Amino acid sequence: MALSEDFMQDDIHPIDIVEHIAAHHDWDFDRIADDQIAMAVEGQWRTYSITLAWSDYDETLRMVCTFEMEPPEDRLPVLYEMLNGVNDQCWAGAFTFWAEQKMMVYRYGLVLAGGGIASAEQIDTMIKAAVMSAERYYPAFQLAVWGKRSPKEALQIAIAEAYGRA
Repeated sequence: MALSEDFMQDDIHPIDIVEHIAAHHDWDFDRIADDQIAMAVEGQWRTYSITLAWSDYDETLRMVCTFEMEPPEDRLPVLYEMLNGVNDQCWAGAFTFWAEQKMMVYRYGLVLAGGGIASAEQIDTMIKAAVMSAERYYPAFQLAVWGKRSPKEALQIAIAEAYGRA
């Protein structure tokens, strides 16, 4: 059964859809508020914390996917250069580093202005794309920051891995 078959009503709240998706995938989740949900999604490299929040004002479903990263201070310029290279390759969403929280963050906002409604498939794809991007670039971030590889070398690893899987 398609994820969207359960949502034929036009007035369903986007976070209700996210909660259904999390339950469908058996992900741990916590409905923080009516307009916000947090979940843990297991990847190959680590578990990712994903939070989705709905803003009525902006008519946007915002997703933030995070994982801890504590780079040495002297490697921050390399990390920032990596972020530029990675973001040039991301079609949707973007990475940033929250230094104070020591978190790598992948963000995406699904704008539904004018009364648009997100389908379960759109939201599920949005979440999976975040995890896929985090999984793809995690080794490259590790190589650049701790393996002392150049950003160019580290990005080649991410590209080769993406093309090497079927």
